This record gives sequence, C-alpha cells and structure tokens, in this order.
Amino acid sequence: MLPTPLQEKLIAEGQDPTIYLQGLLYNKPMNYWDYILVEPLLNLQFPRTHYKDEKVFIVYHQITELVLNLIVHELEQLCFEDLPVSKIIDKLGRMDRYADLLISSFSIMSKGMSYEDYNQFRLSLAPASGFQSVQFRKIELMCTSLENLVPPHLKAKLPAAQTRSEVFDLLYWQEAGMDRKTGKKARILLDFEAKYLDELLRHSEKMEQVNLKMRLDTFLNQCQEEEKAPLLAALKSFDAALNIRWPMVHLETARTYLLAQGERKAATGGSNWEKYLHPAFQKRIFFPSLYSQEELENWGKEN
Repeated sequence: MLPTPLQEKLIAEGQDPTIYLQGLLYNKPMNYWDYILVEPLLNLQFPRTHYKDEKVFIVYHQITELVLNLIVHELEQLCFEDLPVSKIIDKLGRMDRYADLLISSFSIMSKGMSYEDYNQFRLSLAPASGFQSVQFRKIELMCTSLENLVPPHLKAKLPAAQTRSEVFDLLYWQEAGMDRKTGKKARILLDFEAKYLDELLRHSEKMEQVNLKMRLDTFLNQCQEEEKAPLLAALKSFDAALNIRWPMVHLETARTYLLAQGERKAATGGSNWEKYLHPAFQKRIFFPSLYSQEELENWGKEN
C-alpha cells in the first residue's frame, strides 16, 4: 500500500498508483556517476592544439557556463514568481555567491596557465571570445532595462533608435565587435548575431516589464521596514559583483596575457579589450536608482 498523500499526488497527476508501485520493481539503484553523468561530463573537452593548458582553459569556461546557468535559474524565479521577501533576499544572496565563485575562480585562468602556452593556443581559437556567451547576455536582460546596457558615450543616440534592433546596436557589448566609425561589424559579432540575435530580441521583449529592475518597486512595497536594508544591500552587492568585480578580474587576466612582457597583443575576437572590459568605461549598472550621484560617477574606477 502506498501512503495516502502519495496516492493522492499520483491520482492528481493522472497516474495509476498500482502501476506506479509495480514500476518500482524495475528501478535500478541510483549511483553518483549515473546521476551526475560523470563520464559524459569528463568527455566534453575537445582541445584544438597539443598544448596541455588548453584543457585548463576549456574546463574553466565550461564551469563558468554552468555557474551562469545557476544565476539564470534563480532569476527565472525572481522575475516570474511571486515570492515572499525572505525568499527574494535568499535568492539574491545565492546569485551573489555564484558571482563570487566566478570571480574567485578566475585565478584558474590568471595564475593557472603557462604564459607561453596560452599565447600560442589562443591563436587557434580566433575569432571565438567569451564575449559570445549568450547566457551572460540573457542574465543582463533579466536584470535590467535596455537603456542601462548602453554606454554613456552612446546614450544620446537612444531617442533616435526606433526599434529594438536599433537599441541593440547601441548596447555596450557591441564595442567588442563593431567599428563605430565605419559602422561595420567584425566576424566575432556577425557570427554571434547570426546565431543568437533573434533569440535575444525575443528574450529582451519578454523581460521588458518583468526584469529585476522593473520588479524592484514591487519588492520594496512587499517589504517590512526591517527587510528593506537587507534587500537593497543584496541587490547592490550582486550589481557590483557582476558589473565591477567580474569584469575587473577579466581585465586583469587580459592584462597578464595580452599586455605583459612589453608587448600589446590583440584579443582573439579582435576587440578593443581594455575599453570593452573596463567597468568605468562601460558603466553598466543594473539598478542605478539605488546609488548616489557620487557612487554613479565613480562606478568601477580603479584606486
């Protein structure tokens, strides 16, 4: 006999409890390696060169994409579900910890690869670039409004942008693959847009009214007075993690490999990597209303 609550659950799902119970006879015991799919996971690395440290590079970026997926997982709940404030703060804290993991683990890249090997095998990766992580773009669109992803030097062009596609051409990530003087897009950007632009445009439209910034007032209205400070602190901490500390560790790593030993090297995607990565240049801020004018002016500046 099945416990009554389980019977009720199965019936509510349209399942026959008797057949369900019989099916348990054929279940195999669950092992760790089956549940986590260890063997397939360890066979997802395909280096393009013979350099040993290329595997370090691949595995690190695969870990990054998995952690970004955890942030997306939390954002889907924050943006689309009606959660109590305690849950909202908890999920923001989770996202902050995921971001901390990304930031702290970057030393695998900055300190864990041979300078000579990296500067050889990276040439075989062109024009691929971490710029092409669509998950990170989706996270940004789930966190804030489009205008907050336009760099300061292009905001004056926003009123002239009539369509969503035209606004997308102003977004900060275009700096990695567009020559603003000629209006021409590099291969890195053309390939990325060919694969993901339509998907990102749809995602942007879907998130327009429910992104984290747009839900901020709703969250604050739900708060008891004593909950407001922790909520705002959690939002600002996550904002700074993804938009200051995360790009800065990227920038420091790029400087290690591309600007060291007296030679300035180009990024594999051909971007102006210093401007693209530096938070003080892009001033990407998810929740600008939470900061003072002084904080906004000094956003991402290095001491």
